[in-house]
Amino acid sequence: MSITSGMMSSNKQDGETPPEFMQALKQSFDLDVCAYKDTAKAPIFFTEQDNAFKQQWVGKCWMNPPYGKAIPKWLERAYKESQQAYCTSVTCLIPARTDTAWFHDFAVKGTIVLLRGRISFLQNGLAVGSPAFPSMLVIYDKQQLPKILTWAWKVK
Repeated sequence: MSITSGMMSSNKQDGETPPEFMQALKQSFDLDVCAYKDTAKAPIFFTEQDNAFKQQWVGKCWMNPPYGKAIPKWLERAYKESQQAYCTSVTCLIPARTDTAWFHDFAVKGTIVLLRGRISFLQNGLAVGSPAFPSMLVIYDKQQLPKILTWAWKVK
């Protein structure tokens, strides 16, 4: 194992978005498409057993997908669902990896919000620290043209 092996990926794929980030976002969501019962960010949610890829995404959706090789699949689905009449928007919290194919193939179709400051994800309700990479939001919404924004979400 090299000294940099953990810098671009994470062994844990199920980090919970911390409540303070959701509060700073000042958004409410109808559906969390990648949730656990105890960590859902919306009143309706899909767990791994529900398989979001076999479901219809309805209303205003939140997505903090498992980080890793499946991100392109999640982003492609988020974009496609956001274009349906029954889906208002999909807000995706993902790693800020602007050099990847999935960024150029899918993320650029939405509004990209580059986050200033790292997010300390939770495991079992406890902060496990920030990942070694920055995060961003990608918001797919039929009403908006793609653009790039920045957000200093941690007010100091």
